Amino acid sequence: MALALGAGGGQAWAGPSDPLHVYGGLGYFHDDNLFRLADEAPGYDNQRSDSARQSVVGVLFDKTWSRQRIQAQGKLSKVAFSHFKQLDYDGKDFQGTWNWQLANHLEGSLGATYAQTLAPYTDFQSRERNLRVQRRQFADAAWRMHPSWRMRAAASRDKYTYELSAQRYNDRTEDAAEAGFDYLPRSGSTAGLVARRLSGKYLNQRILAGVVRDDDYKQDELKARVVWRATPTTTVQALAGYAKRKNAQSGPRDVSGFNGRVTASFNPRQKLRLNTAAWREFSAIENYFYTFSLNRGASAGASWDASAKVRVDANMSVEQRSYEGRLLNNSPDDLNDMLRQATVGATWSPLQTVQFSTSFIHQERSGAQFLGNGSFKANTVSVNANAQF
Repeated sequence: MALALGAGGGQAWAGPSDPLHVYGGLGYFHDDNLFRLADEAPGYDNQRSDSARQSVVGVLFDKTWSRQRIQAQGKLSKVAFSHFKQLDYDGKDFQGTWNWQLANHLEGSLGATYAQTLAPYTDFQSRERNLRVQRRQFADAAWRMHPSWRMRAAASRDKYTYELSAQRYNDRTEDAAEAGFDYLPRSGSTAGLVARRLSGKYLNQRILAGVVRDDDYKQDELKARVVWRATPTTTVQALAGYAKRKNAQSGPRDVSGFNGRVTASFNPRQKLRLNTAAWREFSAIENYFYTFSLNRGASAGASWDASAKVRVDANMSVEQRSYEGRLLNNSPDDLNDMLRQATVGATWSPLQTVQFSTSFIHQERSGAQFLGNGSFKANTVSVNANAQF
């Protein structure tokens, strides 16, 4: 659902060189399994599908003063469903970043984001509206101590809160702090090392079998960071290494091992761009009986400029989730599922500031019967029209 609404509904894009722009858009989508119900489960009100209309208005600001660049975006949206009207909501999306530079050797960024949208129904069953708010603050700095060496440091905080009372055990903050260095050869590639600590704190206590849970955790990482300009048309990026996740309370087992993501982009022709990725990462999940999972996945995509005004995009991905954060002793300790997704879309830009887009998304999951949703299939079609002024 979130993918359909975000595929083209009010997306910002590059336009004329003026620093301030206003944009707006209209969108429509239809989903044949809105709540991601299991294949054998009946629909709510004997209905599994629904359609929604979306209207978007926003403002963009991008201005550079000397070596300081300020970028900001604000977007408001209204989504109205045809049948499940209790899901109607107002979306909000605000972003702001200050990219700064001092002298010739010190640079960084400082910013914040705020997003309010409808949370996915992939991992819990409900027909009620569940808005999720994500707030993020971040800062980073890099010091070019030598033409071939750079020191880096960064800190961030993410906060997630949920509207639905039955989901408020997922309210949490995630604080990250990291430091590292990069080697910068003349080829344009980079290679470095980064040490990172992630601290997760849940804001509402969870009670299971009469026991109050402490689901806080700490995750320590030591990873290599590489950007390899293999050829003028091929770039490989990697952030991968060792991670150890330790939980505040016994129950979910502490886990460690390889953790990271590798991406590659290949532009064999000016009008054709290819990309691929593979990952093995720990990730929080929105479920009552498990707190996190180990995700292994891969994706491949392509973007083709069919003409000066038409672009075609396609992407496919597969991800296996192994549920590591078991909270009940009688819950399965080898639970996993597989999520597959394929997307194809097209964008037509008759003018530099006008876009029409359409997309088709197929999603299916197998496994995880214990969680209630089980295996499901879903198809989503969306169309959008946007204009920037």
